[in-house]
Amino acid sequence: MKIKIINLISKKFVLALGFLIAVGNISFAQSLQEEVEMFQAVFGMEKKDMTMAFMDNEGDTAFWMLYDEYEVQRKLLGQKRLQILVNYANNYGVIGDEQTDELMKVVMTQKKSLDKLIDKYYKKIKKSSGSKVAAQFYQLENYILSAIRLEILDSIPFFDEFD
Repeated sequence: MKIKIINLISKKFVLALGFLIAVGNISFAQSLQEEVEMFQAVFGMEKKDMTMAFMDNEGDTAFWMLYDEYEVQRKLLGQKRLQILVNYANNYGVIGDEQTDELMKVVMTQKKSLDKLIDKYYKKIKKSSGSKVAAQFYQLENYILSAIRLEILDSIPFFDEFD
């Protein structure tokens, strides 16, 4: 199951991420925002299907209500992450120390916000559906998130890599 999930994430996410980074010289305008929203909608549906297959708790209405609520908030944070990546792509090679420090502060804040969101929903799901279901949610979300983070890191250059 893990390999199947990582393969689905890797292929589709890297293609979309590559496209977004390739258009990094374009400002984060309305048209790009619409494309991000479309990608998030498609990825969200596929992610929900993967979650259903992994969780095997289709009848747990409380869980799925919380999951959908979580996904809305996660997508907002995902848009911020993509804005950070586009900003990095737009400024790659010309970013100075101060801008690098500001970028890193934004990256760390965004990462903490997403981790905090997962923790928050673990607690909510635990209360409504039990510890095992909450643990499965937590494990799967962190697995997917780690795979996405790895793909992002593998897809973008390190600071000053090509200087």
